[in-house]
Amino acid sequence: MEVIEVKVEDVHQFERLDKVLTSHNQDWSRTQVQQWIKNGDVTVNNQPSKVNYKVKVNDQIVLTIPELEESNVEAEEMDLDIYYEDEDVLVVNKPRGMVVHPAPGHTSGTLVNGLMAHCKDLSGINGVMRPGIVHRIDKDTSGLLMVAKNDMAHESLVNQLVAKTVTRRYRALVHGIIPHDHGTIDAPIGRDKIDRQSMTVTEENSRDAVTHFNVLERFREFTYVECQLETGRTHQIRVHMKYIGHPLAGDPKYGPRKTLPIDGQALHAGVLGFEHPRTGKYVEFEAPLPKEFEEMLDLVAKRS
Repeated sequence: MEVIEVKVEDVHQFERLDKVLTSHNQDWSRTQVQQWIKNGDVTVNNQPSKVNYKVKVNDQIVLTIPELEESNVEAEEMDLDIYYEDEDVLVVNKPRGMVVHPAPGHTSGTLVNGLMAHCKDLSGINGVMRPGIVHRIDKDTSGLLMVAKNDMAHESLVNQLVAKTVTRRYRALVHGIIPHDHGTIDAPIGRDKIDRQSMTVTEENSRDAVTHFNVLERFREFTYVECQLETGRTHQIRVHMKYIGHPLAGDPKYGPRKTLPIDGQALHAGVLGFEHPRTGKYVEFEAPLPKEFEEMLDLVAKRS
């Protein structure tokens, strides 16, 4: 059971309660949020509320998320974009809009649901909710993920992540013109004290975070960059680029809203490389930009 306090910002004044909660966490579906409200899992000023309640800035909204029942997680046949697979590991290209593993509000349609139908064997180190999942990317981030098919592979891949030897390069479109051709952002990341669903650069209860970036192309109002992760903190690229004054285009949590016709942040995990857990040989994979991302780049180029 998880208890979450939601702060009502000025921009959400007089919006419906279910809409405010859905915008608070993009991994929550509108249907699930409405069910939580109807079940009494959401209180406003210590009282149960209705789905269509219009929130006010000083309202105290508390959501108590019930435990996810393990029996709800089922295998689902999906057309997964598999880049590589053997007895130990699998590399899959996750589309934008897909959640990696089941969570409140998303017990089906996740990558794990599809993997469970595709593979009979997945590592069990992360439990039944996240079988095979070594690392994750956000719902609206597309790109490559490595999946462990047994515990030996899982431990090896996790150790490589800890040792910072895994190659993870992302393509991103950010607001503004970055004057430097390349740079390194070395700033610790932790939970935002006010908005517990967001991360921020902070010295308190934080972990080290390092992102390297190279400018690929500059437009009139945006910059196209490649980011390489040295560490893998939650929302790291999104938080770091906001920290230096260049938030990701389309990012509903850390950037200006509705600046381009794209749902979610313009971020793609394009390159993934690691040492194979069994052979020790370095392998690397590359996934091209999704069509939606390419169309967005064409649009900003025409505006320049």
